[in-house]
Amino acid sequence: MSVKISSKKVCRRPSWDEYFLEVAALVSRRATCLRRCVGAVLVKEKRILATGYNGAPSGLAHCMDVGCLRQKLKVPSGERHELCRGLHAEHNVLLQAALHGTSTKGSVLYVTNQPCVICAKMIINAGIKEIVTAGDYPDTLAKNFFKEAKIKVRRVKR
Repeated sequence: MSVKISSKKVCRRPSWDEYFLEVAALVSRRATCLRRCVGAVLVKEKRILATGYNGAPSGLAHCMDVGCLRQKLKVPSGERHELCRGLHAEHNVLLQAALHGTSTKGSVLYVTNQPCVICAKMIINAGIKEIVTAGDYPDTLAKNFFKEAKIKVRRVKR
């Protein structure tokens, strides 16, 4: 759908999926990880509940400031998550909702990349009903958990 702004310019109005994924992409620009910038937006009834990006806990030095232990140890993507000082965007979006007393039950998570298995377990227990992602991630176990938990996962191109 296009909306006429003035006599000279016409803007294409994004779908809700495109809109929230673009917000997630903007949020990802705050990430401080040296390996991957991820953004997440938690939505319910077309309203944003919380946002999150990957980076160190509040008050701690970020990887962009002190370096990446996973890079130094040559840890492949998707492995040994405990060797990272950062939280994933999905962790942070859930923690922001909790910090502000916002229920996540029945919400939709928009995220720039498919969540890992650690995030998948949190997402399942948070009562999120659907995940919309713009990118993949090499974690088959996470995909299997979502399927078993009957959480709908959709990949949408931005």
